Amino acid sequence: MIDGLALRKIKVVLRVAANMVQRSRTGRALVAGIRATAHSFGRILHQLWLEVTGFTFLAIAGIGAMAGIREYGKYQSGHATGPGRLLLAVCFTLSFAWFGLTSFWQVRRRAKSEQLKAKS
Repeated sequence: MIDGLALRKIKVVLRVAANMVQRSRTGRALVAGIRATAHSFGRILHQLWLEVTGFTFLAIAGIGAMAGIREYGKYQSGHATGPGRLLLAVCFTLSFAWFGLTSFWQVRRRAKSEQLKAKS
């Protein structure tokens, strides 16, 4: 474990190194390049995250839809005790479909906003 004195020394060394990098033209260019690359990767990873979660929610909504169809068949044949499970499956399906669709809509909205920023 690092004690307080060693931690302060590490902070001082890092501050001096950062100061030296900022004084150098090459260092500033390197920092700017790393910052731009990290921003681009972060934006793409966020888009990927939204698309993967959107697909997952839509897949779960599909499972709920299949359960709803099964419950509807039971309800129509008179084997269900009531409409409760059918209503639950419908609400489940609708909510997860909404989550999935809004995730994809957010990806499109962010892409449109990026295009508008690039044009101006």
